[in-house]
Amino acid sequence: MDGEALIVGNLNKQNNFSPLPYRRVSYQTYDGVMDKISITEHLMQRELYRRTDIVVLHNHRQEFAVAAVQRADSDNLFTRALAVEVLALPQQCHFIHAPDVDPANRSALAGLAVELGIDNNETLIVQGAFDHINIIHRPVPLLIRVVEVAPPEPPKLYKMAEQVLSYADLPPIVLQLECIDLKQLCASTPAQSYLVPCRSGGLGELGAPVYFLDERPTERQAWTLIGCERSLQFHRHYYHDEPPRVEMCPQKLAMASQLPTLVKCCLLEFEVECIANTAVVPWGAGQEMIKQALAWLSQGVDYA
Repeated sequence: MDGEALIVGNLNKQNNFSPLPYRRVSYQTYDGVMDKISITEHLMQRELYRRTDIVVLHNHRQEFAVAAVQRADSDNLFTRALAVEVLALPQQCHFIHAPDVDPANRSALAGLAVELGIDNNETLIVQGAFDHINIIHRPVPLLIRVVEVAPPEPPKLYKMAEQVLSYADLPPIVLQLECIDLKQLCASTPAQSYLVPCRSGGLGELGAPVYFLDERPTERQAWTLIGCERSLQFHRHYYHDEPPRVEMCPQKLAMASQLPTLVKCCLLEFEVECIANTAVVPWGAGQEMIKQALAWLSQGVDYA
């Protein structure tokens, strides 16, 4: 879209508008009256750089306004505006200097808007990393619930989903962690000893001896298994019986919710399973699978 002129007229009805690449945003000083008529007249009379689609106006009183411009098609370095749509006047604009926020990341902009309490009829102007500027207009990010067990802290799936949102071309998404505390589950089921899937789970201290299923202990103990169906399958193979068990599958432990949900299950190995409002990835899913799941959950969300 960078090379094509923006078509204005309906952007004020569009949620989550955040132009990328953000070189389409021009930050300009303006000493005129901050109303729609004056701003429109001002921009219709000015030259526009051939990549400019959004103009952020600011004055010495720290007032801001945001307008979209539909520029004339031209191969020249500068051109003229054919139409202007004022998106936000000072009372709808919020400006923040946030050097840790990537202005090229829609989810980062949306998360900041949620953190600041920006309404969906307002515009957030962000001076982000490297002092570059972008906007998010009418922020209504998609809230996706991530159901995950802990430890480890932070939960792996949640952390990986955050990493995916830091680079993936997806609609604005805000993650909501629903954490299942495995230590609390164990405390609710006291046992002589516990058998957990592996050392990497962070379950070495449970107030009783702890054994690790992936190490295949030689002697069968009177343990309680902290594990899912796959761990139980391993146990049957190793010891030919079924011990008392505390379920730890996030998919089975997740509370019912209307929110789009990302969860993992070790019964899956090579594919993402999408059912109703839930995307399930394998326990060892990489970032590409998680990106695929988030893309499926965000289908139909407005962004630009």
